[in-house]
Amino acid sequence: MRIASLYRYPVKGLSPERLTSAPLEANAYFPGDRLFAIENGPSGFDPAEPVHQPKIKYLMLMRHEALATLRTRFDDTSGDLVIARDGEEVLRANTVTTEGQGAISAFFEAFMPQALRGQPRLLRAPESYRFTDSRSGFVSLINLASVADLEKRIGSAVDPLRFRGNIMVEGLEPWAELALVGSQLAAASGVRLEVIKRIERCAATNVDPQTGARDLQLPKALMTAFGHVDCGIYCRIIAGGRLAEGERLDVVETPAAPAGLGIA
Repeated sequence: MRIASLYRYPVKGLSPERLTSAPLEANAYFPGDRLFAIENGPSGFDPAEPVHQPKIKYLMLMRHEALATLRTRFDDTSGDLVIARDGEEVLRANTVTTEGQGAISAFFEAFMPQALRGQPRLLRAPESYRFTDSRSGFVSLINLASVADLEKRIGSAVDPLRFRGNIMVEGLEPWAELALVGSQLAAASGVRLEVIKRIERCAATNVDPQTGARDLQLPKALMTAFGHVDCGIYCRIIAGGRLAEGERLDVVETPAAPAGLGIA
């Protein structure tokens, strides 16, 4: 398969940043991904002893589609988070300083007051943790051919960014990625990924990532067409290196396909 594009999501629920390449480290997360979350009232998250929390404790697309109307960018060097809306910058705040964190809280208080259960607060993940939906969400991979097949089934365009993946690939048959659980994927750079899990999809995929409109019912469409709600796979990084757009990922171990994949 060929890597068509790479994305990171620095803030959970907010917009992606496209990368031309990314340095992956063994036993780590995708770099710069889900570093932050916006707490929707007290969540109980403790950065000193991080425990995975349900995503409903944070601002996220499954319930807060207005987030998709924001365009965000995180500067790794300065720690600045930049938020734009309708093509205009509406906030530039430092994620490290108390003043900057307060400005981020104030922005979301004004932006979506009806959605809040308490004061919104920026949370930063410690080194060994990320604000992923799944405890095993180290790296997510989306097969663009599967998305194209889903488009045909429902008769409507489906932006692959609805699935918020890190690695978009092409060259696989539709849904072939679902049979790769237990396999390893290798790149010439030395990167090796172990496929550990299929990704179950929730109502966040119903939201158009460009407009914020809740205009499709993708989990229902997946279940109707294929008998499951899966699209994409989670991988663990077992050997590091740099991944780049256009690079190949080769399957180096392929298990026997399990029965009942529901691929039609």
